[in-house]
Amino acid sequence: MTNPSEEPAWKQRAVERSIKTAKLRAAQRVQRFLDAAQAIIIEKGSTDFTVQEVVDRSRQSLRSFYLQFDGKHELLLALFEDALSRSADQIRAATENHADPLGRLKVAVELLYEASRPDPTAKRPLFTDFAPRLLVTHPAEVKTAHAPLLALLTELMEAASDAGELRPEVNPKRIAAMTMQTVMFIAQSSGGADDATTHPITADEVWDFCSRGFANT
Repeated sequence: MTNPSEEPAWKQRAVERSIKTAKLRAAQRVQRFLDAAQAIIIEKGSTDFTVQEVVDRSRQSLRSFYLQFDGKHELLLALFEDALSRSADQIRAATENHADPLGRLKVAVELLYEASRPDPTAKRPLFTDFAPRLLVTHPAEVKTAHAPLLALLTELMEAASDAGELRPEVNPKRIAAMTMQTVMFIAQSSGGADDATTHPITADEVWDFCSRGFANT
C-alpha cells in the first residue's frame, strides 16, 4: 500500500517526466546561447559583444537568457569551462594509445603544453583576453574551470604511481596540480620577444624538466 503521506506513483512518474523534459529543454536553450556566442567570438576575434547580440543570434528571448545566465560574465565562463573540458577529453583520448602509464603521462603533459601555447595565427580570445582577467578577478572560478584537466593528470599520476614509475614519496594529486600549473605557465609565458620565442621551448624540454620532479628514474 501507498503511505498516505506519499504522492501516488502515477503522480510521481508524471512529475519526474515533466522535470526531465524541462531539463532537456533548458539544456538545449543553453547550448543555443553558447553556440551563438561562440560564432560571434569567431567572427569578431574578441569577446567584445553584447548580450543582446547573443540573444538575436540564438533567436531566443532576453528573458530566456537571464533564466540561464546571470549575465555576460557567466556566459563567457561557461564557454571557457566547456573549452577546457573538451581539451581534457582530447588529451585523454590521445593517451589511450599508450600502454605504459608514464608514457601516457608524457603524452598528456606534452599535449597540454602545446595546447596552452599562444598561437598568433589562431584567434582564441577566451584564453588570451578573458582567462587572464578571470585569474585576477575570480581565481576560484579559474580553479573550477581547470578541474577536468587536473582530474585527468591526477588519474594518470596515480596510475604511474601504482606501476612504481613515480618516486615513492610523491603525492600524485599534489604533483599533478604543480605539474599542470608549471606546464601552463611555461606555455603562456612563451609569447614574448625573447630567446624563448626565437628558440621556443619544446614539449620534450617541458616534459624532461617536469618529470625530473616525480619520475622514479
